[in-house]
Amino acid sequence: MNAKDYLRYILPKTIAYHAVRRGLIPPVTPMTLTFSITAACQSLCRTCNIGQKFREDPGRRERDLTLEEIERIFRRVGRVYFFNISGGEPFLRKDLPQIIELACRHLRPRIIHTPTNAIDSEQVRDLTRESLAVIRRYDPQVPFTVKPSIDGVGERHDAIRGAPGNFAALQRTIADLKVIEAEDPHFHLELGTVISNFNAEHLSEIEEFVHAQGIQSYRNEIAEQRAEFFNQNDPITPDAATYEKLVMQFAEKIRRHTRGKHRLTRVSESLRLAYYELAVRIMREQRQVVPCYAGISNVHINFDGGVWPCCVLGYGQEMGSLRDSDYDFQKVWHSDRARDVRKFIGAKKCACPLANQAYSNILCSPAYLFRALRNLLES
Repeated sequence: MNAKDYLRYILPKTIAYHAVRRGLIPPVTPMTLTFSITAACQSLCRTCNIGQKFREDPGRRERDLTLEEIERIFRRVGRVYFFNISGGEPFLRKDLPQIIELACRHLRPRIIHTPTNAIDSEQVRDLTRESLAVIRRYDPQVPFTVKPSIDGVGERHDAIRGAPGNFAALQRTIADLKVIEAEDPHFHLELGTVISNFNAEHLSEIEEFVHAQGIQSYRNEIAEQRAEFFNQNDPITPDAATYEKLVMQFAEKIRRHTRGKHRLTRVSESLRLAYYELAVRIMREQRQVVPCYAGISNVHINFDGGVWPCCVLGYGQEMGSLRDSDYDFQKVWHSDRARDVRKFIGAKKCACPLANQAYSNILCSPAYLFRALRNLLES
């Protein structure tokens, strides 16, 4: 994100979102669209049961939206700023570059991001190159970030991810993506950790490994109980005091090492510092510290065409099905059910530190946006 994009796109959107939340105007196009492109995943993570669900029922992936269905949906969404790809494991879809092309053609995002479990390092490398070629045909300036997961070092990573040999594959993926990053200034390699009860005591070891690889961007997020992950009853989340101690240490390291990094990295880390402050308060106070704009600023499209306000509420607060609505996103977005979901969130009946949504909430919150700006000026 740059100042021009903020003034021309983000700021007008946030003003509109305030009006939508107050019921003054009908819903407008969300600025962030997350799309879970597949139900398939090879991992058996201790913090997520998507892979276990897929292993029990491999036929789930047959319900993935096809390219034809995806195009029909994207045609009716409008322009978004952030296009986040999710899964399952996104790189299990060999047509990932074609999905990104449809997004570039119809959604015209300014930032594209996808995670990966990095198990199939060759496929991650090859599809990343193909996806970059697609993006460059539409707009050479659009940043594309691939974020491999790292939840431990060596065998601990494999144990938490439920995939023997995953750490070795991760190392190969890092090496491959660093080559691509050196070739393309608008490609970004980022590593991400889910802080859980299984690795909270080993975060420093992970950080040391990441920095030893020369990775510019590293983020961590708290393990969450989400409808998306089928883990609502799993004891995975550290308590608020533990999380606060860990992220405050991490935030201090970010402040020391931000200077001299890429512009996108500095902007991201400035927002991230504000996010860590916000997330700690949400966990400690168990309430919406700032208003949540899920289902207004952000939308999540599930692999089967379900439309969610966010992945935490997921199936329980689905706004509608695109397959049941002739793939008309606007029909679902303006439905009575979507209105009821927004009322549920607006009444503060939920609260969580979901990073994807929290960043949008920060952009809509003058107080936390000022904190992010202060962090950027100090970097």
